[in-house]
Amino acid sequence: MVTLELRDRIAVITLDRPERRNALTQAMLADLERIADGLRTTGDVRAVVLRAAGGDFSVGADIAEMEGRMASPAALAQARRGAQLGARVMRAMMGIDMPTICAVQGIATGGATCLATACDVRIAAIGARLGYGEVKIGIPLMWNALGPLVALVGPARAKRLVMTGALVPAETLADWGMIDEIVAPDALEARAFALAEEFAALPPMAVQMIKRSINAVAHALDAAVLHADADQWLLATQGSDFAEALAAFRERRPGRFTGN
Repeated sequence: MVTLELRDRIAVITLDRPERRNALTQAMLADLERIADGLRTTGDVRAVVLRAAGGDFSVGADIAEMEGRMASPAALAQARRGAQLGARVMRAMMGIDMPTICAVQGIATGGATCLATACDVRIAAIGARLGYGEVKIGIPLMWNALGPLVALVGPARAKRLVMTGALVPAETLADWGMIDEIVAPDALEARAFALAEEFAALPPMAVQMIKRSINAVAHALDAAVLHADADQWLLATQGSDFAEALAAFRERRPGRFTGN
């Protein structure tokens, strides 16, 4: 459900589960981590494109899989390790030495938007919408993803995105600094590859050192501040509001929340 293709000097990572709108499973995240880590030692790759098959980039975590895990709870230590997978994927994606370009179409929400912010450049098709829907199912944003978001849009807009869970048009997010370019849907892939080729034609050592230095400046405090977001998720899932949020999501009705 996640594929890697090498096109000359460009590596192409594709989320390939279009029949489920590329909903992210634990297996897909493990594949992304493995692929991203492997690219760190692939010397002939000069740029990376992250894309998705189908009409949507990804609707985020596979809720049915999440509910299945919650129905058969693991030991706390094991559950905590599992909850840290998303943050490992983010570190692996951000740790790719080469420039990374994310091509977004349709809907991207939750973990999918996290993946987009882990890339260096985001190109969106006209009509695309992005957001963080975690709050709607009663959990905080995880994956150490607040750092990249705040670096892109600032604290006020980050609060608005994460606290409301709203899907925001790519055109608005371009004004906010999250999206770098907006293109016609039929031009999305071509533009992503044209930019990848532009990066690939530059001296790779200089490009990669510049990327690493900018990331170090922008995310210097991320590890210190966000190290406990998996623990926050574990805490949130113990309350009755989490079960009610999942039920409301499944039944397509407003939730009735108590603060517990």
